[in-house]
Amino acid sequence: QVQLAESGGGLVQAGGSLRLSCAASGSTFRTATMGWFRQAPGKEREFVAAITRNAGSTYYADSMRGRFIISRENVKSAVYLQMNSLKPEDTAVYSCAAGRPRGGLPVTESWYDFWGQGTQVTVSS
Repeated sequence: QVQLAESGGGLVQAGGSLRLSCAASGSTFRTATMGWFRQAPGKEREFVAAITRNAGSTYYADSMRGRFIISRENVKSAVYLQMNSLKPEDTAVYSCAAGRPRGGLPVTESWYDFWGQGTQVTVSS
């Protein structure tokens, strides 16, 4: 079992940066692949980024690659999302997720077992 709590959201101007954090509790964090998803008003939740348990592999949605960086600190049971060059279209609720090791790519909602409540990110133009 893993419980997740996001923080770091807020209001930022276009071109600015934010760093989201996700604090995890539970013994399975260190073996879990961690992901970030987002959901904008009126839209479906979409994949943002993922990182494997030893940070050996990272995955990004095409629109975020080069602007967002996912990282993790297993000692702190935390995962982070550094978001740079933010655009108004990045406005959404960002949620972190944890998935037990399994086959396939960790880029879909169904891959994950545990979810946080989300944190709001608003980018003004």
